[in-house]
Amino acid sequence: MSASRTTVTSASRAAGPSAWLPVAPCTPQLCARHTGAVRAPLPAVLRLLAGCAWTLLGVACALPVRLLAAGPRGRLVRWWARCVPRAFGVRVTVRAHPYAEGTGGELVVANHVSWLDIPLVAAVLPGRMLAKSEVGRWPVLGRLAGLGSTLFIDRDRLRALPGAVDTVAGALRSGSRVVAFPEGSTWCGRGSGGVFRPAVFQAAIDAEVCVRPVRIAYRPTGAVAFVGNDPLAASLWRVVRAAGLAAEVEVLAPIPAGDFASTPPGGEPGRRGLARTAGAAVAGTYRTTTAPVAVVAQTAVASDSANRPAASVHH
Repeated sequence: MSASRTTVTSASRAAGPSAWLPVAPCTPQLCARHTGAVRAPLPAVLRLLAGCAWTLLGVACALPVRLLAAGPRGRLVRWWARCVPRAFGVRVTVRAHPYAEGTGGELVVANHVSWLDIPLVAAVLPGRMLAKSEVGRWPVLGRLAGLGSTLFIDRDRLRALPGAVDTVAGALRSGSRVVAFPEGSTWCGRGSGGVFRPAVFQAAIDAEVCVRPVRIAYRPTGAVAFVGNDPLAASLWRVVRAAGLAAEVEVLAPIPAGDFASTPPGGEPGRRGLARTAGAAVAGTYRTTTAPVAVVAQTAVASDSANRPAASVHH
């Protein structure tokens, strides 16, 4: 489980920027608005109840599922995660570049728009989520995160950064797949999004594993955006009220972290180069493979006009 939305406070502004706490310009007033078709209140309430019930079922079953072997456990997690956005009324398309799945650890990195990103990634590449320590204290979701072997980090103390990197590297060396949202905060999905922070990429370099970029896009974007100080209840209601929501998850080609292990004279540190390369892949400005994209799971395909990105509200 991950919840990396950042609320800017006077204290954080006074303390200056943090490696873990970047700030997005997105706000609920500007970004989290839906202007398209809407569901009637009764169907929306039924969607909300279905989505919450399915999520609570995941909480109830998390402990016994952990006792299963890796293969059956992974299939169950994928199935449960696939059903979460569908229960909330979101149609999902998954695309993946062909690749041979390895047996070792892997760092999965994705752009961050909504709380829906978490089940969307888990439906394709389930792994141990990287989340701020406060998430573990949340009711219901915190319990689900803990039972899912989430890696909790203290984002408020810069001195805790090396220890957090070591923790992630240790998980990767043990063969775990770790999922992170390196932008450090949710962005509304319009425009280019945030810059990938380099810290977590150092863990991939230290563990000598591959980085798997994942691109997440929503059409339309406004209803799903979970940004700024937007309350979770308001976001849930906005999602179930919006009709015709669609999400696309694109799993991109892996990037070997070992290629960035050394720093050339006068060059940028390897983790920064790796973060920049992965971020460019997710943004679509850097192609990591020329292999054709295969549609591996699809429940809806939007029209070409619906797939055109909206103009950014930040420019």
